[in-house]
Amino acid sequence: MSQAEQRTKLDLERIIFIGRTFEEYMDMFSLSIEGLRGERILDCPAGACSFTAVGSEQGLDVTACDIAYNHSGADLQNKGLRDIDHAMEHMAHVKNHYVWDYFKDLHGLRKHRMSALTDCARDMKEFNDRYVPVTLPCLPFKDEEFDIILSAHFLFMYADRLDEDFHQKTIAEFLRVSKKEIRIFPLVDLEGKRYEHLDTFINCLEDKGCRVEEIKVPYEFQTGANSMLKIIKNC
Repeated sequence: MSQAEQRTKLDLERIIFIGRTFEEYMDMFSLSIEGLRGERILDCPAGACSFTAVGSEQGLDVTACDIAYNHSGADLQNKGLRDIDHAMEHMAHVKNHYVWDYFKDLHGLRKHRMSALTDCARDMKEFNDRYVPVTLPCLPFKDEEFDIILSAHFLFMYADRLDEDFHQKTIAEFLRVSKKEIRIFPLVDLEGKRYEHLDTFINCLEDKGCRVEEIKVPYEFQTGANSMLKIIKNC
């Protein structure tokens, strides 16, 4: 195997390709189909989520972006299947750290994760132009190209490996490419603790003229992860 092939394999192995369903997105971001019609939406980072696939089928204008999309859809689908198996094995040992109202049990959780991956992989194969490879904190989009940006299970969650400067630059980039608003879910790290710099971010955003709201949502799986940040530009 060449060095380039080894690097590609390593990069793919470092990616966790698991996603949430369209229905989960609607709940975790307090969205409605009616409220999204006519809006241009960016899901970033989108991973193996089915929001782009199912939303597009329902007439929404959605673009997905993620560093994972540098790899082929077939490779990502295979990686996703392995990741789901690994996640279910791990989840069996830490079930008490989660709230089981939404999925009921591990079988229900696996069903949702498989549904998201299947829809995403199918859509990537048919409409690959909807899936844009990116490396945050930079985005290859024009200023105010999207009305709404949705960002799930990335910012704030990985406070142990993504520093404050990375968060600042990524949110600044979200502000650049969004015209109306940004929604980020959840507001806690992997240990379920509120992100330690969140109030600083909120103050900085308000100083820039944004209206910022912490909104409790009808979705909680990780204990304590039941709020999103809604950032409305130029209020």
